[in-house]
Amino acid sequence: MLNRPQLITYADRLAGDLRGVAQMLRGPLAGAFGGVHVLPFFVPIDGADAGFDPADHTTVDPRVGDWHDIVDLAGDHEVMADLIINHVSDDSAQFRDWLARGSESPYDGMFLTLSSVFPDGAPEAALAAIYRPRPGMPFTKVAAADGTTRLAWTTFTSRQIDIDIESEPGREYLESIVQAFERGRVSLVRLDAVGYGIKRAGTSCFMIPETFDFIASFAERCRQGGMEVLVEIHGYHVDQIEIAARVDLVYDFALPPLVLDAFYRGTSTVLRRWFDIRPTNCVTVLDTHDGIGIVDVAADPSDRSRLGLLDDDQVAALVAGIHERSGGTSQLATGAAASNLDIYQVNCTYYEALGRDDVAYLAARLIQVFTPGTPQIYYVGLLAGTNDLDLLGATGVGRDINRHHYTPFELTGELERPVVRALLALLRWRCREDELFNGEFAVLDTDDSMIGMRWSSADQTATLSVGLDDISFCLEIDNKSTSVVVDTIDGLIALDGPSG
Repeated sequence: MLNRPQLITYADRLAGDLRGVAQMLRGPLAGAFGGVHVLPFFVPIDGADAGFDPADHTTVDPRVGDWHDIVDLAGDHEVMADLIINHVSDDSAQFRDWLARGSESPYDGMFLTLSSVFPDGAPEAALAAIYRPRPGMPFTKVAAADGTTRLAWTTFTSRQIDIDIESEPGREYLESIVQAFERGRVSLVRLDAVGYGIKRAGTSCFMIPETFDFIASFAERCRQGGMEVLVEIHGYHVDQIEIAARVDLVYDFALPPLVLDAFYRGTSTVLRRWFDIRPTNCVTVLDTHDGIGIVDVAADPSDRSRLGLLDDDQVAALVAGIHERSGGTSQLATGAAASNLDIYQVNCTYYEALGRDDVAYLAARLIQVFTPGTPQIYYVGLLAGTNDLDLLGATGVGRDINRHHYTPFELTGELERPVVRALLALLRWRCREDELFNGEFAVLDTDDSMIGMRWSSADQTATLSVGLDDISFCLEIDNKSTSVVVDTIDGLIALDGPSG
């Protein structure tokens, strides 16, 4: 994996389709990204969970392109694709065939039901132990053609049917996706919802020992095809550290809420503590297609004696701070106010969470860019997007508040905003400085009202200071012959040079 920024985007919501994404990366975004994570581009892109419920995981939705377009993207950018481990759409050919033919179907055994995990019945305590990222039990009634009713295991929505990935048809299904990725020249695989992939009666059915065994073996299969593996898991921070030690790459999901906490409370204490213990084999994010994670910094929900990075009052203040700075709009998209409910995140754009303050927003991005790991920038965040209340109102899906569909006219205007030009200049600088950001990293000993970070190589040093009480930033770049100080938005834009 290149240590250069990556763009996260839907194929259809930034530039219309895959060819549009390629044109953006080679045009106005040229030089800013070494890779692109194209969010699910499979059939269909607009199902019950915005593509994370594939009916056909091996076919590109023709509304956005085909595999030739993915190969074309891979010609000059690393391409990351989602391999949705845990489930398929209830509209998939495999699930429909199983409902129609039962034990005569070649997909019999591919789908998990209550009885397949609990053949002897499910005691109340065993059901209560199951971890689910949403309220309620993870089961949905489905009607088979023979008139019987089954309780399908549905961890996420009722339209996403969990797979028995240990079954023969389950293994063949996943193998078919890996082979499609190989043909499409995908170089990075994001294992989506893999933490829920293995179920055992009497356990939480989330990141149990057998899950780690599966990840290890499946990652090895992907490596044989020339692909690296990123594991996507939200959870208690100590567990995340332990998980990181056993996989190739993980997300630093604690970073986004901790950066907000630092700005909201004007102190770097907790953020600096996180830098002392966090794993470094990370992809760093501030925003993604999902919300801003809270479980990643809170006490362990299954064992409250395991304290979080933030205490309960600080977590409550963080959530309240997001709602306040977004003018209450995030509250409309979070919790019981919206469907597709998640218990561990707040739905809001990161720009809104910082009160649409350009300086604070760019200071937060500077912290992300300086944090060890590979930075990923979500397309709405790249454009410093605001909460999309029209889309939220149209769909009622909370996370759609941060999933805007940009028109070509909108893109032209957004790219001219100083905050966007400054962020693009910062990302281009980060892309150019391979040697520096593969050098030595240090968190500086500063006053709690600041966060200081430094990267050093044989020929260059870059020092970042962010003021949390006065909301300011200062980037000092020193090499053998020159020294540059950047402490304004115009100064960041100037990193692009005279033609920037």
